[in-house]
Amino acid sequence: MTKGFLDKLIERIRLVQPGEVQNFLVEIAREKGFLETIFNTILEGVIVTDPRGRIIYLNRAACGFFGIDAEKSLGQPLGSVVLGLEWDALNGAEIVNRDLEVFYPENRLLNFYVVPLMSDEAEAGNRELAGGAIILHDITRTRRATQETIEGERFSALTLLAAGVAHEIGNPLNSLDIHLQLMRRQVGKLPAKHRAALEESVAVARGEVARLDHIITQFLRAVRPQPLEVRPVDINRIVEETLAFLAAEIQDRDILVESDLDPRLPPIDLDGEQIKQAFYNVSRNAFQAMKSGGILRIATSSDETHVSVAFADSGGGIAPENISRIFEPYFTTKSDGNGLGLLIVRRIVRAHGGEVVIESSPGRGLTLTIRLPRADRRVRFLGPGGEG
Repeated sequence: MTKGFLDKLIERIRLVQPGEVQNFLVEIAREKGFLETIFNTILEGVIVTDPRGRIIYLNRAACGFFGIDAEKSLGQPLGSVVLGLEWDALNGAEIVNRDLEVFYPENRLLNFYVVPLMSDEAEAGNRELAGGAIILHDITRTRRATQETIEGERFSALTLLAAGVAHEIGNPLNSLDIHLQLMRRQVGKLPAKHRAALEESVAVARGEVARLDHIITQFLRAVRPQPLEVRPVDINRIVEETLAFLAAEIQDRDILVESDLDPRLPPIDLDGEQIKQAFYNVSRNAFQAMKSGGILRIATSSDETHVSVAFADSGGGIAPENISRIFEPYFTTKSDGNGLGLLIVRRIVRAHGGEVVIESSPGRGLTLTIRLPRADRRVRFLGPGGEG
């Protein structure tokens, strides 16, 4: 193996003249700065530890992945700086390769492998562990693209299943309604003292049939991909119409709704009915997550590229391990939930080119933010060097 500059210097240290020491130190500093520049430029994170698991070097990408300060981290145990990376579990003479999910400062999926650094004392026949190098690669985009493909296939299967079930339920409902109409006619021929109670029962039964038929129709409308009927829409008005529609449920559950609607929002091109369905699902999901007397805060805002609507509830939140499953079909943490509400929300938002962002921690409620692209900023030109 070719010896490095420092190795050659150590071999010749006794022959070095006092006046040459400064030149050698300058060369060492230049070599160290060159290597640090390279490591800080690459996208992979690099963390180097000593044999006891204390950090002796980490590059800029590693600091960004975990939201840590390089200077404060040097000399600290790896496990105390990066929770989840315990040195005792990684320490060994073999290469370790694992995946890791990070929730702060951003939700990321990282793949990392640990390479043991061995001291080179081949002459003495001893090779001791000198430390470890941890290489981290951001696989968030790749993993999420794969996940979206799988979810798309699941959603297609769900749509076919839902259409079949709705069809099978719809036929008996129509038959029930027809027979109830016949019963109502027969009841009309009965004496008055028997007619009133039976007419009321038939009316209630027909009302329930009509309600089930409406639920099925709305469900299919939400699940089946519908072409967007886009026109300029005021998001604040959609929020207000959603809350007006839910007024009775808000009163029954004794929920306080606080609205902070930015009056300066620009109109954006949307399918108002589908977005209203998304807001309805998010609001009802928040209601079900809160006890009586809970608070739902709805705020609208905008930046250069998006208009955002944030729904923050005072419920129990959701555990970190369930965040990644919240959009799975039929996944729910509620005993009476069906696990389809947020799945439909994301489908509608994605159809508009937007995104759904969720922030939560157990016991501190959940904030779901819907970000929709502004009509006037669908395309952004980049200046020289890629600057906006």
